[in-house]
Amino acid sequence: MKPMLKIPSRRYPHIMLKVIPGHFVTPNSHINNYIDLSTMKTRQSEAVEVAKAISETYASSTIVDTIVCMDGMEVIGAFLADRLTRAGIMSMNQHKTIYIVRPEFDVSGQMIFRENNQMMIRGKHCLLLLASATTGRTVARASNSIYYYGGTITGITAIFSAVSKMAGQPINALFTSADLPEYRTYTPDNCAMCRNRQKIDAICNGYGYSTVN
Repeated sequence: MKPMLKIPSRRYPHIMLKVIPGHFVTPNSHINNYIDLSTMKTRQSEAVEVAKAISETYASSTIVDTIVCMDGMEVIGAFLADRLTRAGIMSMNQHKTIYIVRPEFDVSGQMIFRENNQMMIRGKHCLLLLASATTGRTVARASNSIYYYGGTITGITAIFSAVSKMAGQPINALFTSADLPEYRTYTPDNCAMCRNRQKIDAICNGYGYSTVN
């Protein structure tokens, strides 16, 4: 793999996106740049700054009862809930607080919420929080599941998104394709890198990547 690049946010220059060029295989696509968000999701100082930046979009006009965290975004989700609560965000919850919940996936890849967690979704205003959205399939799957369990989506946000809108809602992202214009995503059966016989560097998902020898 090529050396990692660091790209500052245009609006929040102290927040850096780490990018590794190469040929990567995700569950839904092939991509030519891996977005490494591991320290943003686990390092307290970075997670706080990301949550602070995200909160500015929702702090004054959105009702949030539950933050649904995808891709290991629970740490950022907790800091985001704290920022929104301190900003006086409206919540319809009985205890006037925000739930932070992570969905589960069954063997077929369907997103589910167990009975003990369904009360955090049913009748709630849900903010969907993702690390990245490349094809929009994860967003669509998560949105369908939230609606199925009786929730309403009041916002979709990601650190990086290659799509601008999904499930009838804009995706608010700290970084977009405009910040990474060379970013490309391909369907597995129509990958330009595969046609050019470019070696696959790693298999990746929401947890990270594993190199291919």
